[in-house]
Amino acid sequence: MLVSFFVLLGFGCLTGVTTVLFGFGGGFIIVPVVFAVVAATTGADAMHTAVATSTAVMIVNASTATLAQARSGRLRKEHLHPLAEFIALGAVLGAVAAIWAPDALLHLLFIGYLAITIADSLLRRGFLDNAGQRGQVRPLGKAASTAGGVGIGAVASFLGVGGSVLTVPLLRRRGLPMADAAAMANPLSVPVAIAGTAVYALAAPATAYPGQLGHVNVLVAAALLCGSLPTIAVVKRLVGKIPDRVHAIAYLVLLVIVLIAMVVTAFA
Repeated sequence: MLVSFFVLLGFGCLTGVTTVLFGFGGGFIIVPVVFAVVAATTGADAMHTAVATSTAVMIVNASTATLAQARSGRLRKEHLHPLAEFIALGAVLGAVAAIWAPDALLHLLFIGYLAITIADSLLRRGFLDNAGQRGQVRPLGKAASTAGGVGIGAVASFLGVGGSVLTVPLLRRRGLPMADAAAMANPLSVPVAIAGTAVYALAAPATAYPGQLGHVNVLVAAALLCGSLPTIAVVKRLVGKIPDRVHAIAYLVLLVIVLIAMVVTAFA
């Protein structure tokens, strides 16, 4: 158990880095590691527990990073509203659907989601290099804010990934630099985290374990936060100092690493 704690603590630190630099309040780092830890210990509902615990950690991480980004002036109100409200609505729908989805299906959909996101960012213009659009920041259209917001919230909550992997490419293609797009992902992940955690915490798992609230493993979440919160406080000083294209490439490299980890655990 002590080994598991230090593993979670270390990955919590990594989550703090990704929260600030990429807008990942948990999701892509937390889901694979919690899945592995739970599968190696209790083994029951590992993917459901991983997704639920990820959303709980996201509440704290994304909120903390949002406060830091607000002080830096990187948050744009015109892109937050009404997108955030529709993301919250979609998050409730996604979390309810995830409760009824088989554990193996969640795992496979998580892998598919990662693969599609990576391919889209590489093949479609506007993500890796949006220099031609910078300085011409465009507002979100009505469809992107409403139907798009519901879709982002549903997918993010269903898979426990926040929403940054949908919102960051979306905002990049609206002309935002990578640092600003990643900063915006944090407040847009908060409604996903709150709605998702509420649904998962009230759910009744097939088997209850000590330290578990519904599908949320409170002890695992606490260990992750012990690593992430101090890291967020340190890494926030790096925002805006990384070259834009390097920042975008690092974002995709991280997604590829997580994809490989999830594929390996799926067939282990």
